[in-house]
Amino acid sequence: MTQPFKHPYPIARPYAKAVAYFCMEFAIDQSLKIYSGGLGYLAGSHLRSAHDLRQNFIGIGMLWKYGYYDQVRQPDQSMGVLFQEKLYNFLEDTGIVLDVKVNSHDVKVKVWYLPPEVFGTAPLFLLSTDVPENDYLARTITHRLYDSNVATKIAQYIVLGVGGVKLIKRLGWNADIYHFNEAHALPGAYELLREHGDITAVRERLVFTTHTPIPAGNEVHDVNMLHHMSFFGDRTIEEVRNLAIVDNGAFNQTLNALHLSRLANGVSRMHGEVARNMWSFHNDICPILSITNAQNQEYWADKEMYKAVKKNEKSVFFRAKARAKQALFDVVADQCGKHFKSDVCTIVWARRFAPYKRADLITKDLQVFDAIMRNTDQPVQMIWAGKPYPMDGGAIGTFNKLIETSKQYPNCAVLTGYELKLSRLLKGGADLWLNTPRITREASGTSGMTAAMNGAINFSTNDGWIPEFAIDGANAYVIPEVNPELPEHQQDWLDMKALHRILQEEALPTYYNKKAWWKLVRQSMRDVVPMFDSDRMAAEYYSKLYDPPASEISERKTESAIGSE
Repeated sequence: MTQPFKHPYPIARPYAKAVAYFCMEFAIDQSLKIYSGGLGYLAGSHLRSAHDLRQNFIGIGMLWKYGYYDQVRQPDQSMGVLFQEKLYNFLEDTGIVLDVKVNSHDVKVKVWYLPPEVFGTAPLFLLSTDVPENDYLARTITHRLYDSNVATKIAQYIVLGVGGVKLIKRLGWNADIYHFNEAHALPGAYELLREHGDITAVRERLVFTTHTPIPAGNEVHDVNMLHHMSFFGDRTIEEVRNLAIVDNGAFNQTLNALHLSRLANGVSRMHGEVARNMWSFHNDICPILSITNAQNQEYWADKEMYKAVKKNEKSVFFRAKARAKQALFDVVADQCGKHFKSDVCTIVWARRFAPYKRADLITKDLQVFDAIMRNTDQPVQMIWAGKPYPMDGGAIGTFNKLIETSKQYPNCAVLTGYELKLSRLLKGGADLWLNTPRITREASGTSGMTAAMNGAINFSTNDGWIPEFAIDGANAYVIPEVNPELPEHQQDWLDMKALHRILQEEALPTYYNKKAWWKLVRQSMRDVVPMFDSDRMAAEYYSKLYDPPASEISERKTESAIGSE
């Protein structure tokens, strides 16, 4: 790219401000394996809506040579981890190679381009260090998404942040706003400071989205190690300490992103409140508002089901749902050797295997779970799927325990390979989309949005986006809130008991009354769109975060200052 970069589509007037969106992962298409989970799904939908709304918006990401990982099975059906090289002939070589300093050494960063016409997204630039000019260690920086080696992970952040800022300058594209989706790209803020020489100038340009609602989930590193790794560029450690928020040598990435940004946001109303409370101990941070996550309806929604809902054609809807269920059940048969039935209520739990999400909650009382699985009057089928972090032995242990449990039942399955393709099949095939995080731990939880877009009913604790959507018994089933101050084992027991009661006394009787179920599904599908379509979200980012009136920014700063007193 020798000429200054220009969008290949005309920019719509409300979205003229130029925005560069930095994210470690983007879930755009099954064939482009550069994502792990919810953050990537959200970023992929954002790029699709930015394209459809003709926004002056580009994505900056990483080209992961081995992706996140491929989830496979061991000989005993337990989970295996495979790192396999990925090849993409639809990416364009820009010819751009950047120099980025990592650990005081220059690393070559090659830039690839995903044109909008390939998948219908805003332009996306992907950075790679896997080039012959680098030594082996430097080449491995972009091998694995969320590498378990701390030094490699920090190097990834430097490449994304500093490389992305340098790329924008090389493109000759004048970005008005730099949007860091999570704090991974934070080294880019220090590169912006080097360019502009003034922290006020950085804050005029930088906005930030936080997705992590628990303090322990926000990365903290030793400031001396970060300095040694060139996280702050060429600054001395004394300059870093004067510039950053450092607590006894600990550097919190989220806190410092809030410190250097003009505005920030949580990803649901509830999460915005949690984030404001979580960081209220520090005055020198930007205001945190709420912009609820959403997913792209055009990509995710089953159009035949929506057509039936619009025309109030119950029989057409149930035929479409049966078709979608059978497509999922073909995968169940292929992977697990079990034949599921389309006229049986199918419960799906599918998402990242993090402890607070409690994948195995429904099984905690095995006697009750056994009774549910063997009930012939109101039968159920249960499916789990999801990718534990490949180095998280506890999460992998839970996954494997569920596999062992599923072997005891012909109507229970655990699927591997939870990526975009399987995610769509699971949402089309689910009748009940089970979501069981401990309250206040789920920032948003957008999988339930796309499930609802495919005729599945959310069955969830009242966390993340659910309080903004759910009307218990009318468009969803909501597990009553328990006291989050209780010990975790007590929370789990109370939530499990409520889950079992609602399932047996409310959800299953409604499912086997097709008239009542049709009313529930129809209301759910109507309520999820347009509020939780990413077109709304992408437009809201412009009006609230990228280009709000100056008076609103001043007002938010005042409110934030008052709230921290």
